[in-house]
Amino acid sequence: MSRLISFIVLLLTGRLTTDGAGSGLISKGWVATVQPIATQAGLEALKSGGNAVDAAIACALTLGVVDGHNSGIGGGCFMTLRLADGRVVTLDGRETAPARATKDMFLRDGKVEARISQDGALAVGIPGEMATLAYASRRFGRLPLRQLLEAAAQVADRGFAIDRQYANRLHSTRDQLASFPESAAIFIQGLPHNPKEGDRLRQADLAHSYRALATNGIDWFYKGTFAHDVGTWMKSHGGSVTAADFASYEMVSREPVRGTYRGYEIVSFPPPSSGGVHVIQILNLLEGFNLRAMGDSSADFVHVVTEAMKLAFADRAKWLGDPDFAPVPRGLLRKEYAGELAQRIRLDRASVVTEAGHPPQAETDVFSREQKRHTTHFSTADLEGNWVACTASLNTSFGSKVVVPGTGILLNNHMDDFSAQAGVPNYFGLVGGEANAIEARKRPLSSMSPTLVLKNGRPILSVGAAGGPTIISQTLLVILRTLDFGQSPREALAGIRFHHQWKPNELHVEKTLGKGVIKELQKRGHPLVVEDSLGAAQAVGLDAQGQLIGAADPRGQGSAAGL
Repeated sequence: MSRLISFIVLLLTGRLTTDGAGSGLISKGWVATVQPIATQAGLEALKSGGNAVDAAIACALTLGVVDGHNSGIGGGCFMTLRLADGRVVTLDGRETAPARATKDMFLRDGKVEARISQDGALAVGIPGEMATLAYASRRFGRLPLRQLLEAAAQVADRGFAIDRQYANRLHSTRDQLASFPESAAIFIQGLPHNPKEGDRLRQADLAHSYRALATNGIDWFYKGTFAHDVGTWMKSHGGSVTAADFASYEMVSREPVRGTYRGYEIVSFPPPSSGGVHVIQILNLLEGFNLRAMGDSSADFVHVVTEAMKLAFADRAKWLGDPDFAPVPRGLLRKEYAGELAQRIRLDRASVVTEAGHPPQAETDVFSREQKRHTTHFSTADLEGNWVACTASLNTSFGSKVVVPGTGILLNNHMDDFSAQAGVPNYFGLVGGEANAIEARKRPLSSMSPTLVLKNGRPILSVGAAGGPTIISQTLLVILRTLDFGQSPREALAGIRFHHQWKPNELHVEKTLGKGVIKELQKRGHPLVVEDSLGAAQAVGLDAQGQLIGAADPRGQGSAAGL
């Protein structure tokens, strides 16, 4: 805690600046991603005169090559930016449902058929990542987008050595990938029969697509050759997506959600992400508890945070969806509402949460559109005060498993993030209701939580995670360990993780929690599932001397590096 206190003293006395106006920050910039090659791409962008936004774009494009089972330009992203001039911007590049999507498109004989919402043509939403990267580059970056595309294309051309996680994902999805000839040609025939860490994967078609974007601009993707090729393939394979869907796609600039926690400002992503709303809601629920006195690996700490998670996820199931289509209550963020819910938390036993709460003015005070590990998260920051938190995704491993011939671009399966039928869980076990039902042009609900923490308007932490609904709990725990326990980004990421999403009624904990704590939690009535590890988060923050510092999740093979 002493390091955090000394940092705050420096900040409040003016002897430290996080905007590069003084000598407090020595580093020029930091990058943290799930893959060292992508981290290096971000650093190269900074070395070339780019800022943190350029670095984030370089990371995203390169991750689409070297971590393509998690993310890529055939998917979507959420980007939270704090710019050097103090503005905070949130860019919604979430996929949208095609115009021909219907509420019952995944029902067969009245029941949800999960396979068709997860693999193949019907699983695909209209990708938004490329639109977001192009917008961010044009408005906030310094380097030409074509330069960053060419750098990533070179990685795809020459190939890279797959890591352990990539090899494992190839093994677990081999049968699904084999069902799609173009995907099989790249990810099965393009590697040894029994792929392992260190085997080299080359993606010539993906390199060609990146270069076509560099030469022809964003219209190649949304209004030109690629959109036409996707539409043609979909028509012959029973899909709903058309070239017109691509042409009508819009990246949306939204107003960020904001909250406070123990004197810090939390800035995160608004609906159609549930992440920002519920990270802030859970922090509100916990503000009345002395977490530091409990200790960050104690039964009391895990119990209280779990109880708050359950209450928030119950609200998620009922209230959250695309605000352009469903009324999402702003009252979920109110401290008064959190105070009412927190009264249900008992220290001696687990509660039974039977239904969602009812936030104040739930029908009238709502979010609205304002124009202004099956996933990946990356954070960047620079000396000038530009900070980026970006989470990108194809959804499950290799998305829909579909690669349209000749493009090398994997397409997402984010249609599975809709509630195909009220109360029926999706791939991640999440349930939803009418607010997240399928509608044409609608964005499916997400858990992605790219979040910034500020003190006196200045950023001190950029954080986010991968791993479906555990994204929310991972992001929350890093924030708690940073603010309540004074931990560095590296320490906060290494801390023990746990997760509860209301339904199913299971508390997932990492085995390193210890037998004694696990027994105590069981004694309080928590049904436990013990995991080897949970999720993958990345963070950039400040150390006690005010220098930028980054960290990659020690559970994976990512990296963080600075200049």
